[in-house]
Amino acid sequence: MKNFLPSIAFIAILMLGSCSGKQTETENQQQASQIQPADISTTMKARLSKYVSVRLNASLLSLTAKEKQMLPLLIEAAQVMDELFWMEAYSNKDSLLQAITDLEQKQYVQINYGPWDRLENNESFIKGVGQKPDGAGFYPADMTKEEFEQANLPDKKSQYTLLRRNTDGKLGTVPYHVAFKNQVDKAAGLLRQASQLAEDAGLKKYLSLRADALLTDNYQPSDLAWMSMKNNTLDVVIGPIETYEDRLFGYKAAHEAYVLIKDQEWSKRLAKYAAFLPELQNGLPVKDAYKKEMPGTDADLNAYDVVYYAGDCNAGSKTIAINLPNDEEVQLKKGTRRLQLKNAMQAKFDKIMIPIAEMLIVSEQRKYIDFDAFFANTMFHEVAHGLGIKNTINKKGTVREALKEHSSALEEGKADILGLYMITQLHKKGELQGDLKNYYTTFMAGIFRSVRFGAASAHGTANMIRFNFFKQKGAFERDSSGTYRVNFDKMQEAMNELSETILTLQGDGNYTEVGKLVSEKGKIDAELQTDLDRLSKAQIPVDVVFEQGKEVLGLQ
Repeated sequence: MKNFLPSIAFIAILMLGSCSGKQTETENQQQASQIQPADISTTMKARLSKYVSVRLNASLLSLTAKEKQMLPLLIEAAQVMDELFWMEAYSNKDSLLQAITDLEQKQYVQINYGPWDRLENNESFIKGVGQKPDGAGFYPADMTKEEFEQANLPDKKSQYTLLRRNTDGKLGTVPYHVAFKNQVDKAAGLLRQASQLAEDAGLKKYLSLRADALLTDNYQPSDLAWMSMKNNTLDVVIGPIETYEDRLFGYKAAHEAYVLIKDQEWSKRLAKYAAFLPELQNGLPVKDAYKKEMPGTDADLNAYDVVYYAGDCNAGSKTIAINLPNDEEVQLKKGTRRLQLKNAMQAKFDKIMIPIAEMLIVSEQRKYIDFDAFFANTMFHEVAHGLGIKNTINKKGTVREALKEHSSALEEGKADILGLYMITQLHKKGELQGDLKNYYTTFMAGIFRSVRFGAASAHGTANMIRFNFFKQKGAFERDSSGTYRVNFDKMQEAMNELSETILTLQGDGNYTEVGKLVSEKGKIDAELQTDLDRLSKAQIPVDVVFEQGKEVLGLQ
């Protein structure tokens, strides 16, 4: 994908006006100066109790000497992504933290990358700080949607440009690699050092191309190289990737990184499932026009231990599986890679899923909750991102462009429901072992886990929509004690119906109807809130926060 680059003179004007977020930075400094002492001892303890600390460790025994040398370099590059995400999410980390004297409040700011609670629909938890801008730091805070739509800027929708005002107050764009030059220069240098140490040819090529991408905002060559890697033990996902942070349009990608060690044994067990994608695409419960795109056949599935999270993926609720690249052209040509973050997944299952099931699932169905089903549900969620349709059928462009800020929530909803569809179909074919009731009951318990992420999360919104849809269709029943029973037959019917609804909305690019779906079904009703409050009172955490880094891994 080509990026339109403004003239050097115009970039200079924009940089004077606010290249790397200085307009937003000034506003944030003013907010920081207004921060008031608060009665925070009780409220901060309650907020912090939503997270349970997990030591993010992994065995390094399978690594060669050079791979052990690479790990610190990759972690340092990831830390640069952390710095960049702070700039995108809030802009002035230092002024904010310096204005806060309470250590627990400061800790919660760091978990959220700003003064807004990501598990509470981005509500401010610091007095004197206003509402979080929907556009985060990607756009001027005073920019309206209408002004954006009317601006004659060819690259305004690019994932890799910031919108800024020049000295005349007019909108302009600044490429990421210009706005964040110092940071991307540093990260690229670290990736090049790691590339020189890499013994796997595919990893060596990818790291070199990813360094180039950070310096040019041309990510497609490195995405294609990443798709071609098969035998590497170390991996790193790094750069501006997901667009969840942009709640204004869903256009702008935020910086993040994962540093990973492949579990070769688990990965071998998963390899066979990617081959079923074309068959599963053909069988989707929707009209042919909405499944005419065939997923790439070079996709694969792998299991990893993650040893470092940074930036977007580390903010608030933590990702436990990855489906990338997001580039629609790469997806259609090569497919995607699905990375299951096994150690992080196990931590969430043990510390969150099991306690939730013990409170909210009827006693006779709790036996169906198990880690293998949780792993499979999570894995096939990522696989299902490759199913369906990436481009609208009526010339409205890509689904992402047509559905704007609603695209992420609907895509996550699609992946959840089609993941369950895939499990059902593969189980019928005898390709997936175990009782189907395990997958369905664990899926139900997983809704309670994810819905607690709140409306600020695309995953949380998707889970609310599915919960309310399932409730309407009788896929589960709630008894007088506040526990839930899965109706397995009706859940399968609801699964097919919701799959058809979402795929049709995506294929039509129906922004208005998707907005209605989100507003009508993307909400937590009073009854469900009562049950979620019971989880909070029982001090069952919502998510995890990591102790991580070179020291945790025993690296110098």
